Amino acid sequence: MFKRFCSSTAIAVLLIHSIPTCAADSGNAENAFNPAFSLILSGSYGNLQRDPAIPATGFAMNPNPGHEQGFNLGESEMGISANIDPQFRGAATLALDPAGGVSVENAFVQTTSLGDGLNLKFGRYFSGLGYLNEQHAHAWDFTDQPLVYAVLWENQLAEDGVQLKWLAPTEMFFEIGGEVGKGRGFPGTERAKNGSGAGVVFVHLGDDIGIEQSWRAGASLHRTRRVDAVSDAVPDLPGTVGGVSNSFSGDSQTVGLDLVWKYAPNGNIKDRYLKVQTEYFRRKENGDLTYDTAVAGANITDTYSVTQSGWYVQGVYQFMPRWRSGLRYDRLDPGVAQVGAANAGNIIADYAYNPTRTTWMLDYSASEFSRFRLQLAHDNSRQGLADNQLFVQYIMSLGAHGAHQY
Repeated sequence: MFKRFCSSTAIAVLLIHSIPTCAADSGNAENAFNPAFSLILSGSYGNLQRDPAIPATGFAMNPNPGHEQGFNLGESEMGISANIDPQFRGAATLALDPAGGVSVENAFVQTTSLGDGLNLKFGRYFSGLGYLNEQHAHAWDFTDQPLVYAVLWENQLAEDGVQLKWLAPTEMFFEIGGEVGKGRGFPGTERAKNGSGAGVVFVHLGDDIGIEQSWRAGASLHRTRRVDAVSDAVPDLPGTVGGVSNSFSGDSQTVGLDLVWKYAPNGNIKDRYLKVQTEYFRRKENGDLTYDTAVAGANITDTYSVTQSGWYVQGVYQFMPRWRSGLRYDRLDPGVAQVGAANAGNIIADYAYNPTRTTWMLDYSASEFSRFRLQLAHDNSRQGLADNQLFVQYIMSLGAHGAHQY
C-alpha cells in the first residue's frame, strides 16, 4: 500500500501487481546491473469482425490507433536506466517496430537530489496527466487502452519538454506537478517554433485505509494548439463516398479526473486483491475548420468549436495466486459542434450517438516475468457496426525492471 517500503527482492512482484514504487530500491537495483537493462517481448492474436481502421462515430477528426487483425508481433520495448552521478538519473525506452525501425518512447534525465520533495525531469516522457498515461503498454490491465485514451490521446500522450513535481511532506500522499513541452503528441501539432506548444498541470492525492485498502485521486489540465491538423475520410452532410478531408486550426483544452481504489485481504496482495479505477476527460476545441481540402475540393473555411468527452470504469480481481480477471466499460460523447454558417450545410454537427464498449479479460502469470491474457470485447463504438472481438496476448519481461507506480 502507500506507506510501506518495498524490498529490492520484491521488485519483480511489483512489476506484475503494479503497487507503489520505491525510488531508493529502484536506484539500488539499477546500480547492481550498472546500468539496468530490460527487454519486453509481447505479441497478440486478434479476431475482429469489422475493419479496425474505422474510427469511433463522431471522432473521425481524431486519430484512430485501431487494432491488428490476425497474428501480430506487437511492439517490443527495450529499456536502459542508471544513476548518472549523485545528482542525476537517466532512462530511455526504445520501441522496436515489428515492421522494422526503432522509435524513442522515453528518453529523459531525472534529478535525484533536489530535496524538499522536488523532482525535475527533462527530455521525452509520458505526461503525468490522468492515471493510465504514465504506464507503459506492458503494464496495462487490458490488451488495449480505454476508448477515451484512444480518441483523445492517441492511446498515450508523450511529450518533449520539462516536468516538475513536488511531493508534500505530509502523512497523506499529496503531489502536484506541471509540464511545458513542444506539443508533439495529439491533440497538439508539432511545429518549428520557439517556446512551448503545450502545458499540463496535475495534482494527485491518496492514502491508506487501514492495512487492507488504499486509494488515489487526481485532476489534470492540458492545453495546446492544433495548426493545420488534417483529418481524412470524415463523414459529411452531402454524404460524400469515403468522406472528405478537413483541416482544423485552433485551441484545445482538456480537463481530467481519475480515481483508483485497491483492496487486499489482510494487506496480502500475493493471494488476492481487487483494483477499481475510473477516469473522465472533457476536451473543448475552438478555432477554424476548412472543409474538403482535396485538390479541386470546396476549401471552405469558417469557425468551428466542439466539446467532446469520455470515461471508463474497470475492475481487476486477482481471485487466486497468478490468476486475474477484469471487466471494463467505456463510453464516449462526441458532443454537438458549433459550425460557422459557411459550413453549416457540410459538417455533421450532431451525430446523436454515444460510442460504447464492454470488455472482459482473464490473464495468468506463470511467474513474475510472464503473462498470458485472453480478452473478449463487444464494441459498439461505430454506429451500426457492432464488433465482437477476441484477443490472445503474451507479455514477457527479460532483465532488470523496476517497480511500477501505484
